[in-house]
Amino acid sequence: MPEYVNWLRHASPYINAHRDCTFVVMLPGDGVEHPNFGNIVHDLVLLHSLGVRLVLVHGSRPQIEARLAARGLTPHYHHGMRITDAATLECVIDAVGQLRIAIEARLSMDMASSPMQGSRLRVASGNLVTARPIGVLEGVDYHHTGEVRRVDRKGINRLLDERSIVLLSPLGYSPTGEIFNLACEDVATRAAIDLGADKLLLFGADLGLIDENGKLVRELRPQQVPAHLLRLGSNYQGELLDAAAEACRGGVARSHIVSYAEDGALLTELFTRDGGGTLVAQEQFELVREAAIEDVGGLLDLISPLEEQGILVRRSREVLEREIEQFSVVEREGMIIACAALYQIADSDAGELACLAVNPEYRHGGRGDELLERIETRARAQGLKTLFVLTTRTAHWFRERGFEPSSVERMPAARASLYNYQRNSKIFEKTL
Repeated sequence: MPEYVNWLRHASPYINAHRDCTFVVMLPGDGVEHPNFGNIVHDLVLLHSLGVRLVLVHGSRPQIEARLAARGLTPHYHHGMRITDAATLECVIDAVGQLRIAIEARLSMDMASSPMQGSRLRVASGNLVTARPIGVLEGVDYHHTGEVRRVDRKGINRLLDERSIVLLSPLGYSPTGEIFNLACEDVATRAAIDLGADKLLLFGADLGLIDENGKLVRELRPQQVPAHLLRLGSNYQGELLDAAAEACRGGVARSHIVSYAEDGALLTELFTRDGGGTLVAQEQFELVREAAIEDVGGLLDLISPLEEQGILVRRSREVLEREIEQFSVVEREGMIIACAALYQIADSDAGELACLAVNPEYRHGGRGDELLERIETRARAQGLKTLFVLTTRTAHWFRERGFEPSSVERMPAARASLYNYQRNSKIFEKTL
């Protein structure tokens, strides 16, 4: 129970932040077939109940493949894009129609003793996507394969204002009444951009973007994506990453890639500070900046445990408020996770680096080095020539970063007179 209470308390800022926001969620056909699909539906219902405006875009590739195989038809692709002739279009319409009805049915459940109890959702769909034919590329006729021309922004927003979940299928219609087979990634990306969505959430088989060492990449800027696309080639992970970056370039604040196979992946990504997938965002997820008076509470939360252990010198709230301009901080999703302070020593060209602290959950991520670089840059800008640091527990860390052993006698008189011999801190200095 304490873990649940703690999680709910930490999630509450995100609950408030997400209310009345518009999220476009893309779930491929593989995700609809996966055993975890029921849990994803429950999570979407929870988002809706928390006031999120939801647009759900579904895919249908494996369902189309199954219908082609049942009819003895061979699927044809060019550059990874399906060629939709008349016979294939019949399979597409059949697969998409059945999927749409199945998803609507799951979202309409109201079973007692289940997460759906009392949800009473309204799901709306229709001719909300206008499409055009891709035509002939490199001599290849794509027939009824199309691309999104326009999303009915006003119509979708009206449905969202009425508290409906909007369901978009990978089909588009032309003004002349033609039907086109669309890529669900294209529909989701264009919908997110045209609606000015706050988030685009893309479900894939993996946790997110996996690097060449098999590790999850938690955060990317759109300009970093092309390098990863070169490595990934034309696989589906690359398609998701490309869609996420395109949405951000089109004005969507944040795009997320999460796993449809991982139970609770959507909620973990949206309601925890570190998430569980890959975030592609224009703005910095984590920011190194100078501290402001509003950060005092966060600084106290960060340094108080270290003061209790005797690692840092105790500072009261009043002292922090008075000295706040000396501090630089690392902020992550509104939380202060690291800090350091620079004090200029009176009557000298030396300064002291003090109160360097990193939240234990975020150590080993290079944040201490970021702050040290920030403090050294500030010191040089102030014309300081030497930087002193006093420490009881992290001497090796400073030695590895160019600090040399020093003594009280080498410190400027104004600082040497304040040295606490009972604390017996080791003194190091570095020439800037």
